[in-house]
Amino acid sequence: MSAQRVWITGASSGIGRALALELARRGATVVATARRAEALAELSGSAASLKGSIGAEPADVTDAGALEALVARVETEDGPIDTAVLNAGLYLPVRAEDFDRAKFETSFAVNLGGTVNALAPILPRMLARKRGRIAFVASVAGYGGLPTSAAYGATKAALINMAESLKFDCDRQGVTVQVICPGFVDTPATEVNPFPMPFLLPVEDAARRIADGLETDRFEIAFPRRLAWILKAVNLLPYWLYFPLVARATGWNKPHG
Repeated sequence: MSAQRVWITGASSGIGRALALELARRGATVVATARRAEALAELSGSAASLKGSIGAEPADVTDAGALEALVARVETEDGPIDTAVLNAGLYLPVRAEDFDRAKFETSFAVNLGGTVNALAPILPRMLARKRGRIAFVASVAGYGGLPTSAAYGATKAALINMAESLKFDCDRQGVTVQVICPGFVDTPATEVNPFPMPFLLPVEDAARRIADGLETDRFEIAFPRRLAWILKAVNLLPYWLYFPLVARATGWNKPHG
């Protein structure tokens, strides 16, 4: 990633922040975007001693106009964005007992709509140059339904499908499309999970794995591989096996108190 200009959305915390620092260590020029300007300023300062750099470009991914202006300004003033990691997202747990429509609206606005808003200004520029890389941050939760993941998992499944669909066109135009499917990563988002999280990874480990994947052309960057393959296999099962198996693994086979 040395000498690459990499745009990361959702860069103020969690995986986005750790990835920005990891790529800067590898010599990348990172353009970090999130809503919280003060957190981005702190992140930028943390990269002062690294091989690369991190520049703060605050914006809300739900504001399509702001992202269009941001990309236009960065590319005009600094040069083309080589890689876009569309990472901004949130996890709002949903249970049938306290079903909340607002959680779905917010999840789709940020996780899916925010990704589309970021994609709209950068994809045409990369296609015109016939080079570039776009990585969608989805999740292994997008493989199939899991407890509390009705909103989050639906958005991540949509991102996987969108990346798969766009890859056909982008391959013919020289633009690499990738999908990143992390398992459980130790971030504030996972702290609310009320079930066991196998193979839980430190966020710095996740960032290294993503950075390594961005240096390849493989479509899916999924980790930990054991968890990814287990979930892929489980989702091949007939539903009469799938639901009791997942319920038992997550503790959802016990009465709800």
